Amino acid sequence: MKTLVELYDDCPIENVLAADTFHPERTVYLCPSEIAQDKEKQKRLREYFTHRGMEMETVFLDTSLFYADKVRRQLRNVIEKYPDCAIDIAGGSDAALFAAGYLCRETDVPVFTHSRKKQRFFEINNAKFADHLPLSVSYSVEDFFLMAYGAVKPGRVENTVLEEREFLIDSFFSLFLKHRKKWTSVVNWFQRASQPEKNGGISLTVHSEYSVKGERGSKIPANEEALRDLEKIGFLADLAIERDTSVSFRFRDAWTRFWLRDQGSVLEIYVWKACREAGIFHDVRCSTVVEWDRGDKGEKVTNEIDVMAVKATSIPVFISCKTCAIDTDAINELAILRDRFGGDAAKAFIISTENCRAITRRRADALDIDVITLQDIRSCRLADQIRSLAQ
Repeated sequence: MKTLVELYDDCPIENVLAADTFHPERTVYLCPSEIAQDKEKQKRLREYFTHRGMEMETVFLDTSLFYADKVRRQLRNVIEKYPDCAIDIAGGSDAALFAAGYLCRETDVPVFTHSRKKQRFFEINNAKFADHLPLSVSYSVEDFFLMAYGAVKPGRVENTVLEEREFLIDSFFSLFLKHRKKWTSVVNWFQRASQPEKNGGISLTVHSEYSVKGERGSKIPANEEALRDLEKIGFLADLAIERDTSVSFRFRDAWTRFWLRDQGSVLEIYVWKACREAGIFHDVRCSTVVEWDRGDKGEKVTNEIDVMAVKATSIPVFISCKTCAIDTDAINELAILRDRFGGDAAKAFIISTENCRAITRRRADALDIDVITLQDIRSCRLADQIRSLAQ
């Protein structure tokens, strides 16, 4: 097979998986007019294949995928021009699949499909090379966004930094659970007590008043027990507290400073660690930021996925982390990102250190999003729960 024919699909991975597997000389996409005319998306797709180390010709042919006769005629034209082609019918509309199936009766053109859930290719017609071939292509978190015309931006966390400090995470999360009900106040105090310097730099050494200014003239007192617990686990050093007067200490490093000034970091890095411990993911990332076009008007949208992982070479898992109550907006946003960048085989979890209202859980169930709450975290090892839900 020198030429691969793809029935363009809204699920990005369906458009690239066969090309990534068989490395044809060219891939011909039978696609709707909005894609056939969108030079920017075509450029992005070529850039994706270059990113994957492939030098391959890509051809985009305007075809209405909802009219079987038109698809059939276009397929015949492609077969005549590229007699060495094979057709992948994993994607596309029902009409396009019908047209490809009808063509099988008239020609010996190889036709095949694949299942990400079964991790196999399957022969449909004259494609022995694909029958029961395992899906061996391995995708990274970044790959899923690039194949869907997204641009990956730097997140709030450097994952190499997490790997170096992984041994700190369990004790940090245990401390958070102990002070969970007052954690917002603890974070707010650190934010105000450790302001950036005038030149924009940061200092790891802090000398602060015992009570700092909060919103609307309120005062936020230092949480002495939390500060001492943080010193015990090595996040703070040289702690000195003068009751009702002052507090001084030194952060372990810039990253512990960041985690103590950011409300959600403690749960995000704990979930990141649990995903690594689950033992079924070959790529796990904390804080992945993607910029993409949402809608026909080319509106640029930026979203952050708190934790993302990839299992079985090609199945992404999208995880939203909340240290507050789950709301329907968070569930809806997670569903949009999962469907846009992962497709029907992708999975999505929302993990919260609060309990979930019944009405919110019903909304999550309707969108096929699994919910893990504080009660679940306390009752079972999180890595085991994630592994079970991701299977």
